[in-house]
Amino acid sequence: MSVMSSPLEFLELLAREAAPVEFEGPLVAARSAGLPADRIAELEQAKTVALRVRALLERRRRRESELLSLYDTVSDLAGLRDLDEVLRAIVHRARHLLGADVAYMTLNDAERGDTYMRVTDGSVSARFQRLRLPMGAGLGGLVAQSGAPYVTANYPQDERFHHTREIDAGVGEEGLVAILGVPLRLGSTSIGVLYAANRSARPFAREEVALLLSLAAHAAVAIDTARLLAETRAALAELSSANTTIRAHSASVERAAAAHDRMTALVLRGGGVEDVTAAVTEVLGGALLALDTEGRLLARVGELDEPDRADIVEAVAASRTEGRSVRRGQLWYAAVVAGAENLGALVLHPEGELADADQRILERAALVTALLLLFRRTVAEAEGRVRGELLDDLIARPLRDIEALRGRARRLGVDLDAPHVLVAVDDDAIAATGSARQRVLSWATTYASTRGGLAAARDGRVVLMLPGQDAGGSARAVSRDLSRVTARPATAGASGPVTGPTSLATAFQEADRCLAALGALGRAGQGASTAELGFVGLLLGTASGGGDAEVSRFLASTIGPVVDYDARRGTALVRTLESYFGVGGSLARAAEVLHVHVNTVTQRLERVGQLLGADWQKPERALEVQLALRLHRLRTG
Repeated sequence: MSVMSSPLEFLELLAREAAPVEFEGPLVAARSAGLPADRIAELEQAKTVALRVRALLERRRRRESELLSLYDTVSDLAGLRDLDEVLRAIVHRARHLLGADVAYMTLNDAERGDTYMRVTDGSVSARFQRLRLPMGAGLGGLVAQSGAPYVTANYPQDERFHHTREIDAGVGEEGLVAILGVPLRLGSTSIGVLYAANRSARPFAREEVALLLSLAAHAAVAIDTARLLAETRAALAELSSANTTIRAHSASVERAAAAHDRMTALVLRGGGVEDVTAAVTEVLGGALLALDTEGRLLARVGELDEPDRADIVEAVAASRTEGRSVRRGQLWYAAVVAGAENLGALVLHPEGELADADQRILERAALVTALLLLFRRTVAEAEGRVRGELLDDLIARPLRDIEALRGRARRLGVDLDAPHVLVAVDDDAIAATGSARQRVLSWATTYASTRGGLAAARDGRVVLMLPGQDAGGSARAVSRDLSRVTARPATAGASGPVTGPTSLATAFQEADRCLAALGALGRAGQGASTAELGFVGLLLGTASGGGDAEVSRFLASTIGPVVDYDARRGTALVRTLESYFGVGGSLARAAEVLHVHVNTVTQRLERVGQLLGADWQKPERALEVQLALRLHRLRTG
């Protein structure tokens, strides 16, 4: 027997890790050499044993590789820093160890009641990567719902699963055929699914299912560890906050200095009056009110009724005179002043007696409150100027650099391409004094900005640009609210809606003319839009669109001779006609209104008849004459 026909050759093949097909070589050589049947059977048996040994060694190597990957996964968990990186590593290892085309992981969404794609490896379809699976739908939905592994050699044709159009489309776009899914479990709870999939039909061995289950267990541990780390960090943050509070209380012997430092920090980080009042009561205890110059509440901490207005005025005056806080009954008052300007007061009801240091804390709080109120006013004025300048530029003619205007508006949170209405407020709502005018403009700025609009003062008017499409409703709201602020009637004319910066200038002109029309129509103290003024509003709209000549011709043909006569002779025929129609055609009452004799009214109306024709009092002509008189009054102011 030659060496080539010896069973020892199978050991050599095992030693050099030969491919399974090479183990047929000794048998082929033995048959070619004509060896007896018993020798060939012996070689057959040796080959079978060698292949078994080779398969065992192969499984051992694969198991070693699997254990090494599991060890690496455990190492990743031990040094967990980024959950996404750990989950991506697990999915990648699952794909590598199982020799799968694609591996991926989904997690359950308790709020939405479904499961969503979390990590993929080997996927090429964006649609597949965005899939969400209803509980019980598809292979993964069934695994997520049941908490048991499922495997299919050909998913598209497998009727065990509830197929949906969205899932099948995503799986089809990815080209997946064979899919294995195992649950991610925390105790008895399934939190997701880990998958291995191939783009061709193939079964998954039991060992592969066990391996994927091991990786899924590690993934579940990673997710739970990340959750525990987050909870631990939150607990540490809470403990840190509690520790800060404890240290603050333990330093109560130095509370005056601590309160001063704290209020200084409030100013530096842009805190508000509410923060100051909260800080004072935390140090001194009791209840605290912060009031403005009108006695209106700015902030309140604790249960404390507002004192009588007269008591506040007297106590604040005393505090300003003495330059320190003063006591009235159980309450302490500290004036909030900036130079000679009174800005309000702090009213404290302490839990016990106040020492001198405690009074200094209250006084320092009043000083900080004054700084915050001044800063708030400065910021509001600055923002108001910026918004006012933008609106002023938008309603100016001609517009310059429209895109720059759009950019400025976007920075202020205003979309110029959305529908807006323009509202103009008359001078009667603005008192003669500068402070009152500023108050109205400040109100308009706040009113507009809180609604995402703009406000400005222009040509003796206060103009508001407000988002929306109801011009009349906006005008009435502005008239009503501004009347309450100024305690006097405010007339508001509006136009729109318009879109785009190029239409705002025309809209402002219409709103301004509408405002004038309201005055001419005797509707002062009201709000309306051009569309609500009927025939007069229509004429205004026509005039603003370039048809002003038509209005002029209508006036000239209707009352032109009377207007010209007054202009030449200095008479009052137009005023007489207005009074005559205004009192319903009564000569006696018209004379009373004009403070003249009835005969004078008669003579003037006879002159009107000579100028306009004898039929000027007939219903058709009378209506035209009255409309013309109102338009004339509108034009002449």
